[in-house]
Amino acid sequence: MTEYIDVDVRPILRAGGEPFSVIMSALERLEPGQGLRLYATFKPVPLFAVMADRGFAHSAQALDAGEWEVLFTPAATKQTASPSGAPVFDAWPEPAVRLDNRDLDPPEPMVRILAAAEKLGPGETLSALLRREPVFLFPQLEKRGYRWLGGFSPDGATYELTVRAPS
Repeated sequence: MTEYIDVDVRPILRAGGEPFSVIMSALERLEPGQGLRLYATFKPVPLFAVMADRGFAHSAQALDAGEWEVLFTPAATKQTASPSGAPVFDAWPEPAVRLDNRDLDPPEPMVRILAAAEKLGPGETLSALLRREPVFLFPQLEKRGYRWLGGFSPDGATYELTVRAPS
C-alpha cells in the first residue's frame, strides 16, 4: 500500500500564488514508493501530464466547494533520469531566440513562446525569462513535441525556460 505525503496548496492558490514549485519540492522529498496527496481549489489537469512524465499516475476526487483531492501514485516504470534526478537530455545548442516575458501578464508569455517555438528549425532552442513557472505551457509544448528545461534563478525572481524543437 502506498504511503502519501499531503500537500495542501489551497492557501497559496487563494492568495493568488503559483504553487508549482511547492509541489515539485514535495515531490523531490518523496522516498521510493511514496506518493503525493494534493489538495487544490480546482482540478489541476495541466499537472497530470507533468506528473506522468515524472512517473506518477493520478486519481482525482471532487471535494466540497469545487475543491479537489488528487492522489499521485508511483507508476510501475519511471522516466529515465540522471543520478541527480534530472531528465536525461543530450547537449542542447545555444538559443536561436531569446525572449524576456517578465513584464507580461498571462496568457501573453505562453502565446509568445508558442509562436516563437513554431518558427524554430529542427533541434533549435529558444530561451525565455518569466516571472513564474509556466505550468500551463508545459502540456502545450509536450503536445507539439517540444522538450524543455527550466528553473528559477538563484534569487527566485525569474524563471528561466529553454525550449527545444523536435529534431
